[in-house]
Amino acid sequence: MNIGISQRIDKIASYCEKRDALDQRMVSWVASIGLIPILIPNSLVDETLPVNKQLRLKKWLQVMRLDAMILSGGNNIGEAPQRDLTENYLLSWAENKNIPVLGICRGMQMMGIFGGGVLGEVDLHVSTRHLLRFDRTKYLLPESVNSYHNSRLINCPPAFKILATSEDGSLEAMAHNDLPWEGWMWHPEREANISSIDTSRFKRLIKSKNQNG
Repeated sequence: MNIGISQRIDKIASYCEKRDALDQRMVSWVASIGLIPILIPNSLVDETLPVNKQLRLKKWLQVMRLDAMILSGGNNIGEAPQRDLTENYLLSWAENKNIPVLGICRGMQMMGIFGGGVLGEVDLHVSTRHLLRFDRTKYLLPESVNSYHNSRLINCPPAFKILATSEDGSLEAMAHNDLPWEGWMWHPEREANISSIDTSRFKRLIKSKNQNG
């Protein structure tokens, strides 16, 4: 299966370059499952055009034939407009095609905004860990997760359901009610020992377009 992965944008002043970048651990995690990671460029969009007019990205997606996508972490929403536009188009495309999507950290936030959610600031969520609060009779999720964000979704978007929260009540995981989409605020690829629960959940997500719970 081909798994498209969005990338962060880094500006390297010393080289006068704007680069797409992705933690190698993300590629390693996806490849370890036996999947083919395909990095999605941000430079195919035209910021002067609306999201539904991005023909170069549309053609790229037609050629690449992605089976699922990961919206990766990095960049606060709003600080890299080119990436915001790219991921908005990707979500529109995935919604139309019923393509599975996993949103990680910023990716979950982008998914939430796409679905009508609102972002706000949060304290004590950078370089720490959280115990997840969730219904163990319904969901299988990690007990403890890493945390590297200073923004949070204030509300769960209408089309999504809450899977888990942190100790302070912040939304940590959600799933779409109809589409095979999930969002996690933690980074599975950054764990010293990759969680088998994360891996199993992701595999289940991409293999079933009628995933529930």
